[in-house]
Amino acid sequence: MVRGQGMDKRSVPPADAASVASPATSGWRGRFVLACFVAAFLVLFLRAVDLQVLDRDFLTNEGAKRHVRTLEVPGGRGAIRDRRGLPLALSAPVESVWAVPAEVLTAEKQLPALAKKLGVKLSVLRRELKARKDKSFMYLRRQMNPADAREVLALNVPGVFTQREYRRYYPAGEAAAQLVGITNIDIQGQEGIELSMETRLRGENGRRRVVKDRVGRVVDDLAGFKPAHAGEDVMLSIDLRLQYLAYREIKAAVAQHRARGGVAVVLNPHSGEVLAMVSYPSFNPNRRETTRPKGARNKPATDLFEPGSTVKPLVVAEAMEAGLYDTRSMIPTYAGTYKVGRLTVRDVHDCGTVSLATLLTKSSNVGAAQVGLNLGRERMWRGLREFGFGQATQSGFPGEGVGVLREYRQWGEIATATASYGYGFSVTALQLARAYGVLATDGLLQPLTLERTDTGHGDDAQQVLSPRNARLVRQYLEGVVAPGGTALRAAIPSYRVAGKTGTVHKAVQGGYSPDHYQSLFVGMAPASQPQLVALVMIDEPTGKDYYGGLVAAPVFARVMQGALRTLQIPPDVLGVAQNADAGGSES
Repeated sequence: MVRGQGMDKRSVPPADAASVASPATSGWRGRFVLACFVAAFLVLFLRAVDLQVLDRDFLTNEGAKRHVRTLEVPGGRGAIRDRRGLPLALSAPVESVWAVPAEVLTAEKQLPALAKKLGVKLSVLRRELKARKDKSFMYLRRQMNPADAREVLALNVPGVFTQREYRRYYPAGEAAAQLVGITNIDIQGQEGIELSMETRLRGENGRRRVVKDRVGRVVDDLAGFKPAHAGEDVMLSIDLRLQYLAYREIKAAVAQHRARGGVAVVLNPHSGEVLAMVSYPSFNPNRRETTRPKGARNKPATDLFEPGSTVKPLVVAEAMEAGLYDTRSMIPTYAGTYKVGRLTVRDVHDCGTVSLATLLTKSSNVGAAQVGLNLGRERMWRGLREFGFGQATQSGFPGEGVGVLREYRQWGEIATATASYGYGFSVTALQLARAYGVLATDGLLQPLTLERTDTGHGDDAQQVLSPRNARLVRQYLEGVVAPGGTALRAAIPSYRVAGKTGTVHKAVQGGYSPDHYQSLFVGMAPASQPQLVALVMIDEPTGKDYYGGLVAAPVFARVMQGALRTLQIPPDVLGVAQNADAGGSES
């Protein structure tokens, strides 16, 4: 035991050499770890240099593709106004609701409420969202009332947003719908003035560069903002008061006579301004779903018809201009029948031997045919061209008709005779009203305009008739509205009225319908110094009344009387012109 306690230290076994690191080994390991850290740092540094310096432009562009957007800032569309500044078309701010489909689909429980606010079926909403779930943008509903759009946002559905747009509103409604026209949902002109003046009305869009987050929300604005510019306001020649008046009367007349439709035009013959231009049936431009092709056409400018007896004053004027007839000329009507080749021209009544004034007062086809044949096909054709038929009125309305007036070399004796009482060629209501403006302005043919002008066209007007002959024919036409004429119902108390009726058989396949008519009256007032020209046409009136003097003339009187009063045009006499002839009739 004693020896054990006094054991020599050298008898203790030595430690394992591998368990004790030498100083050399420990230093090598440290340097290795440090080298690894330095190498990793160098790799990261080089990669950062590559990304931030060498590939900076590429990466910036790639990032921009995913987050930087250029948004269009819509330029407001110009307003369309009548000649007194009253609005016919305005742009109002609205909200369009859009979504990121994949985000919306995550809120399945909120979809029923969203569909209800959007006014769509839940099944339709869900189907459309799923069909576009890989897209980052889709419209849910465009051009909502801002208050309704706020209610949609109040649901707090993820991925649903709104953006500002504009919607077109038409305060005059159906009364001016075909004239003003409409735009599409992107506020681009599609019809009427909206189309013809698109370049002036359309605003210039601005641009805004923004940063959006992954769900499409704008989180920052960048440099490069370009402001939007509003379109130009357009002031038309139309007087909204007369437009409402004419539309109301045409609509009432169509209903009264159970007609197919009707048109009316009111002109200032001195300036060529169109003060009213209406057509019925019409449509409500604020409700696109009610738009129908027949109701969308602006018939006074686009639709063609044969003018019938309304052309007789123009033929008489041209014959007087040619020196073939004067105030003393007398024309036999051969008991109301007159043979021209295989054609028999007929009058409703035997008018006897007539002067030019009586020819117009009684509307004798036989007398007109003789005047036309004496005038000759070439001179008559040139006269009709000079009155503006077969060519545009220069109103600028899109789709304006130019009519059909065959070249005179294609006319035979029968075509010449029938043209003298308004068959065999076609015109628009604008053309016919413009032609009567020649009689109202002592022989001047004015280009028409739908824009307000205070000076007229000046040098653009053409003298196509001598003042003396224009005044004489105007005087003859006063007899049409006097007792014994065909249009006593066109008379207006305290004003002298000059005008002409027309009752036209409508053309059908193979000839003319025996019982489908267009009833016409074109006239001017005050006849001493005409300030207004108006045309009324009722298409296919049914019932016992179909003559222009019974159907169209009363509408003319109401429209013209209202227009004279509205524009404060003073009376010229305390009655209407009298004519010695009695018992007038109309062909």
